[in-house]
Amino acid sequence: MSERDGIFVGQDPFEIVRRWLGEAELSEPNDPNAIALSTVDSAGMPNVRMVLLKDVAPDGFTFYTNFESAKAQELAHNSQAAFVLHWKSLRRQVRVRGHVSKVEDAEADAYFASRSLKSRLGAWASRQSRPLGSRAELMAEVARQTARHGTNPARPPHWGGYKITPVEIEFWADGAFRLHDRYCWRKAPSATSWDVTRLSP
Repeated sequence: MSERDGIFVGQDPFEIVRRWLGEAELSEPNDPNAIALSTVDSAGMPNVRMVLLKDVAPDGFTFYTNFESAKAQELAHNSQAAFVLHWKSLRRQVRVRGHVSKVEDAEADAYFASRSLKSRLGAWASRQSRPLGSRAELMAEVARQTARHGTNPARPPHWGGYKITPVEIEFWADGAFRLHDRYCWRKAPSATSWDVTRLSP
């Protein structure tokens, strides 16, 4: 623990993530909060896609999606997931593994209300992950939902948030000659503190 300094300093891994994300917001050209989220389907086949990390809470990481999407169906079968944040401009990444649960309705409602109108209407219109005949078909559905819900649509019942409560968080920073710096924070579900280990590159 004593040798952790510089960008790795701190006793709270969530605070380190927030600090690194704040730095990435100043240097990444697009979506510094984009994460590659990995889930597993009912046959054990892994699946990965990019989603946006919307909150780094004191106890977990939150993203939002359609509950009828492939990722949501996979999480219903296996409520464990992993993700990676990777910032080329900083030459750093954060890897997380943990257990997933839905966020409370009030939290999902508040976030949904903060989104742009077109994004809220899109959440009503999209049958995420299911076959679509054409883009014209999608835009026609957006028009139908706009006529139906107007300028202040409520959150759809099939849309909401998930929180990943981590059991492992790894911080990685690029090093010369591929001698990278890696620190892995691990915590058992019943534990109150993290064990931190430096890993070989």
